[in-house]
Amino acid sequence: MLVLLHGLGATGEVWQDVVKDWSGSWLVPDLPGHGRSAAIDRYSFGSFAAAVADEIPREPVTIVGHSLGGVVGLALASGWFGVEVTTCVGVGIKVQWTDEELRKASALAAKPGKVFATEEEAVERASKMAGVPLRHGVSEVDGGWAPSLDMRAFGVGRPDMAGLIMAAQAHVVLAAGENDPMSPQEHLRELVPEPVSFPGAGHNVHVESPSSLRTVLAQLAT
Repeated sequence: MLVLLHGLGATGEVWQDVVKDWSGSWLVPDLPGHGRSAAIDRYSFGSFAAAVADEIPREPVTIVGHSLGGVVGLALASGWFGVEVTTCVGVGIKVQWTDEELRKASALAAKPGKVFATEEEAVERASKMAGVPLRHGVSEVDGGWAPSLDMRAFGVGRPDMAGLIMAAQAHVVLAAGENDPMSPQEHLRELVPEPVSFPGAGHNVHVESPSSLRTVLAQLAT
């Protein structure tokens, strides 16, 4: 089974062009505090992984995660959450964080979610936060419409990528778009010897060039 995990602010809908030609079974959940999934008390990579693990059948799976979803995939690949992961592909993971970037993320986590008069305005805001077009990342609330994203998720913190990779009981692949400013190849090479680069793509390869990602998945399946 193929499990696809979206990034911070997005929803499972961002994988629609990746799975449309996938011949096997697949699972595309919304992470906690995103889309149609309920918020949780505290956001950490472990709490994300524990919630996702409850949705995954107890069978061998390949996980492809984008950005935050890639880190959650690596946490699941440890085996600590009862999921048997054979391969984990982390796409566009930001592996190096400055103190200033972490402070900005914490500040966002402390902000209340905005309410908009129309669904269209809320969709525009949700899409801006996710960095990709969304349609299902909003909900109707008292006073109007709001992005479904629980802003507290921004406070998830800095991932211990070296530790997660060391703990992984699966084959780990790190990948990013050639022009992804958040996940440059030189940063990935500090963690794995041969990261995958998607020519011409930026941070959101699964949306910008889903065929490129399908090619990698086909190679992993052979």
